[in-house]
Amino acid sequence: MDRYILIIASVLRVVRCYSSGEVTEACEDMAPQHFVTAQQSPAPFSVTADRSSFKEGDEITVWLLADSTPFIGFMLQARAVNGSSPLGVFTVTGGEAQLLTCNGQPTSAVSHTSASAKLSIQGTWRAPTSYGFNSIQFSASFVIDFSTFWVGVTSYPVTFSGTAATPANSTSIPITSTTSASSTAVFPSQSSLSISSAGCGSSKVCFRQPLNCDPGVSPDCYFLSAMTSIRDTAIHLEMTGPSDGYIAIGFSDDQMMGDDDIFICGRDSNGIIQLQHAYSTGRRRPDIVPLGNVSDVKSSMKDDIISCSFTTRNPISIPRSVRSSSPYYLMFAHGPTSNGEIGHHTSTFLSDTKMDISRPQGITNATQPLIIKAHGALMLIAWMTTGSLGMITARYLKDVANGEECWHDVWFLVHVFLMTLTVAATIIAIILSFSQVGGWSGGAHPVLGWVVMILAFFQLIVAMFRCGPHHRWRFLFNWSHALNAVAIKVVAVVAIFTGLSLIDSSEDKWLLKVMGGFVGWEATLYILLDVHMRCKCSDNEEGASESACKALLLLVLFFLGNMAFLVALLVGIAMS
Repeated sequence: MDRYILIIASVLRVVRCYSSGEVTEACEDMAPQHFVTAQQSPAPFSVTADRSSFKEGDEITVWLLADSTPFIGFMLQARAVNGSSPLGVFTVTGGEAQLLTCNGQPTSAVSHTSASAKLSIQGTWRAPTSYGFNSIQFSASFVIDFSTFWVGVTSYPVTFSGTAATPANSTSIPITSTTSASSTAVFPSQSSLSISSAGCGSSKVCFRQPLNCDPGVSPDCYFLSAMTSIRDTAIHLEMTGPSDGYIAIGFSDDQMMGDDDIFICGRDSNGIIQLQHAYSTGRRRPDIVPLGNVSDVKSSMKDDIISCSFTTRNPISIPRSVRSSSPYYLMFAHGPTSNGEIGHHTSTFLSDTKMDISRPQGITNATQPLIIKAHGALMLIAWMTTGSLGMITARYLKDVANGEECWHDVWFLVHVFLMTLTVAATIIAIILSFSQVGGWSGGAHPVLGWVVMILAFFQLIVAMFRCGPHHRWRFLFNWSHALNAVAIKVVAVVAIFTGLSLIDSSEDKWLLKVMGGFVGWEATLYILLDVHMRCKCSDNEEGASESACKALLLLVLFFLGNMAFLVALLVGIAMS
């Protein structure tokens, strides 16, 4: 019996170590202590480094990647080529990886923390500052289950290129140098960096806003191009656009902000254009990370048009992929900076489909996130249709039936219903926009939107506590209610104009023109209804009936025109 208990305890100990990743027993041969032979077939996993050479003290980002089948356990070390001892130290982020002490060297290996399924793991390795070696390579073991695992999956060799010492007379960094451990590259700006749409669809992938714009011709063109090399993993990127702070490009697995690989080109605290590499997590400001293997950096700023071009050999890192050849949604954003730190973007553009940047193809269209489109549609319906109809009902139709009590109840209920619907749509629209942006995005549009929301709440609260129709202070409510309604309408119209200007990708800005026609149509009908109300004849029953018919006719005309403009704008928002 004691023998069986001992055997069971030993097995449980092995399983516990395997699932927790505390596998220091495997430091030497990197083989799981499963008493099973490792797989001899090619591993469905890979080990990738972001650099092909390094110096003493340099940092290299390393990825463990699964092709399709996830792994649940792993171990990673850096070793000299054909060596057996770990070199350097690692750092990791996130809860799926932990650091181990191997051969008495703290943080010289990385392993899993649980048996959860994993498609990729990222770590950063720092080279020793005093050690004589040539090339190194990263070696890893991968475990799918207890009896299925691979040992000795290695990266391509990374060549040692010398010490990190800088000559004493060195005063500048050449533009063609490679930046690794630094998170920022600041290079002398050129007077004008030439970026154009030449080669779009034939030699490079292009993403631009407005559609078909050429940054070499139009100063209002936001432009991103990507061109890959057939010889290695290099990607040459160009970005340009008008901004008073920064422009940024991103690669994402979806059309939502968060978990994106980003490059930022913007002003530093001295107003000089700098290139930064970042990674976004959630809705907060992106985390600046080392530039890695980036070279050929050029930048310029002229007439508030920021431009950057550079070559990166870093794998594009997003949660489901760490490769350069996978398809991604392309993102472009711009906004202000403060003391070298980027603020919330003023506007963003997203590709409507995933793009494989290794395959030059037709120009992709920029599109707005569905949540932003829903926000715009709700605000448009609220303040150009339901709100307008509610105001017209209260102002022009309450006396149509010449004081009949039943009609009084009807117009009042219609007015309350329409305005309640308007306020509800406004609340939902603002919640949608903030859920998408994740905070205050800056600019006039969100300010105007919140002013509309506050005034609408004030209008609702005042209406709930209004005094009776014959109260001596009733006139104060009537005037304040009417003036606040006019203020809400004016601010809402301005907010809609600013919102449409952010999403209108057409060169002739037709959405703004249609909105202008919409406002003109409403103003014309308001004037006609107001003139009719002041000139109506109500001395007898026949005159009152004729006046009511004219008012209803004007209302029907208003509704038909309103629907025509509304549908046109909704279609435009859907196409944006």
